[in-house]
Amino acid sequence: MSKLQLSVAIGDYDRMRPLVDGQVQIDGVDAQIMLLEPEEIFFRAFRHADFDICELSLSSYSVKTAAGTSPYVAVPVFPSRAFRHTSVYVRTDRIKSPADLRGCRVGVPEYQLTANIWVRLFLEEDYGIRPSDITWVRGGYEHPGRIEKINLKLPADVVVENADPDITISDLLASGELDAVIGPRAPSCFDRGHPNVGYLFADPQQTATDWYRRTHLFPIMHTLGIRRSLAEKHPWLPVAVFKAFERSKTIAVAKLADTSATKVTLPFVEEQLRAARLLMGDDFWSYGLEPNRHVLSRFLQRHHAEGLSARLLAPEELFHPASLELHKV
Repeated sequence: MSKLQLSVAIGDYDRMRPLVDGQVQIDGVDAQIMLLEPEEIFFRAFRHADFDICELSLSSYSVKTAAGTSPYVAVPVFPSRAFRHTSVYVRTDRIKSPADLRGCRVGVPEYQLTANIWVRLFLEEDYGIRPSDITWVRGGYEHPGRIEKINLKLPADVVVENADPDITISDLLASGELDAVIGPRAPSCFDRGHPNVGYLFADPQQTATDWYRRTHLFPIMHTLGIRRSLAEKHPWLPVAVFKAFERSKTIAVAKLADTSATKVTLPFVEEQLRAARLLMGDDFWSYGLEPNRHVLSRFLQRHHAEGLSARLLAPEELFHPASLELHKV
């Protein structure tokens, strides 16, 4: 039997590198790998279903799954995870604490982005700031006119406006027309060192660490999807994909721990790795449903409560059943 030639669109992360360089193979698959930015992958996946296997925004995929319209079915691989206390950028000349966001105008690249849902979760649960307390302004960080990838039906008390089509939300934050920006990337005005733009939290790493100790949530951003028609035609494929991505991640973490010669261009890697394991356990970046059930359940509850998913999904509904039950020796 010849191998399936499948397109695979993923980000350029250390945990993907063993797949990219051929050290790890997907059983039965000749993978044509494309390293792309998440925004391009998600736009092409949800607008045109361009890829056979690809990273998926957890939020966008949940919208489509709840509606029964997803062209992909996921396996419990989580290529991107991040604490999002670093994702709130504010005008420091007027916003001094989360409470100051009430009644403000806050820019977002898209309302339903996964990062933004996690931010709105902790803003409401920890600081009492509800989505209806803010006027949301949607637009591209650096390219004007960005739109939502998928249609949304939001609660009546949530106000989302579109930015002018010829201006970016980074420019609006720099000029003071926005009070804050929330999103997975830093706006360029922050990167350029604008004197009145900074993090909402003075020490976002410590704030996120304290939040994790209370909640045990390490936010999932992306999952991994397989074209549904392929999974139906080749029932062995979901497990093959899961196994390969799990092996790839395991190799990457082992290399990270080998500090005889640091594998990433960053000092203090061994100290950061030790701190992460002390806080979160050895398998701090776990794949699979059961180790992540708590995180997925909290996300799906919030997603539905915000009116983004048409019904409350159970975590199992996100994934191909075959990928949830693996053999043991």
